[in-house]
Amino acid sequence: MAQINSAFTLFLSLMVEAMPFLLLGVLFSGLLQFFVDEKKLVAILPKNPFLGAFAGSCIGFLFPVCECGNVPVARRLMLQGAPISVAIGFLLAAPTINPIVFWATWTAFRDQPEIVFYRIGFSLVIATMIGWVFSAQKDVRPLLQSSVASYLSRKLDPPKSSASPLLQAGTYFLGQSSKPLITDPIELQTAMESTISKPTSYRLRLLLDNTLQEMRELGGVLVLGSAIAAISQVFVPREIILGLGQDNVTSILAMLILAAVVSICSTVDSFFALSFASTFTGGSLVAFLVFGPMIDLKGVGLMLSVFKARAILYIFGLAGLLTFLFCLFVNLYIS
Repeated sequence: MAQINSAFTLFLSLMVEAMPFLLLGVLFSGLLQFFVDEKKLVAILPKNPFLGAFAGSCIGFLFPVCECGNVPVARRLMLQGAPISVAIGFLLAAPTINPIVFWATWTAFRDQPEIVFYRIGFSLVIATMIGWVFSAQKDVRPLLQSSVASYLSRKLDPPKSSASPLLQAGTYFLGQSSKPLITDPIELQTAMESTISKPTSYRLRLLLDNTLQEMRELGGVLVLGSAIAAISQVFVPREIILGLGQDNVTSILAMLILAAVVSICSTVDSFFALSFASTFTGGSLVAFLVFGPMIDLKGVGLMLSVFKARAILYIFGLAGLLTFLFCLFVNLYIS
């Protein structure tokens, strides 16, 4: 009974700390997605592949979306003419490189501020490097799903008889909370065109629907992640956790796997990682905080609406390898 009480207390403490950041992240993300025009942003992005990847990685400060909203925004950027290096950089970095996540991580690790800066710095470097690697593919259409590739083909070689549909400003349209996510670019464009002309009060109502739906979806993930953290800390023998968490290599591998499996929202994952701070190495905590937002298994369905499976495997593999190497360096030479 004492263990159950301890686990429940830890679970509630994680929920109470994390829920305000989840609500703030969802609300702020929705405001930007519904009222910001990305076409003007695309026009000023640098054309150089490396600088474009770096700029895309930094856009998260303007579009603070978590890993549940970064895929539709990255797709929109590509469909509006942004290079793939920009889209990949944004896809990987936006869930971490934004003020809300920085604030949440600082709140959780105020006694270990170096973890905050490792998280931001490694995420920025890894996202930029992977975006730069993908820029070597001159024709990216073989890496994209047929609907996105055909849309880009029409933009590159538009038919003379009719204009290709252009995705308008705003984000993917959730509509009523009972409707499924729209993932097809043409369906998405039609939905958005029917919304842009609507009055502000109508769009605010849609924003409320969007916020409620995301809170239901992400809140469930938060509850599950907090429960896993509490149960593992209380019921798993401490000798096992210490043996796994104090080794420089296995601790990183364990947290990489945990980050991929749990797939908890980046606005609150720092509180999840905090529960392991006393038993795992600093590098492994950074690995969880860097890799988790990049590789979100619950968002694979959305990623498959843009990229083919082999492209996603490339992204996952590069992100995991670079995260492991950087965090191993932290364990061996800094911690």
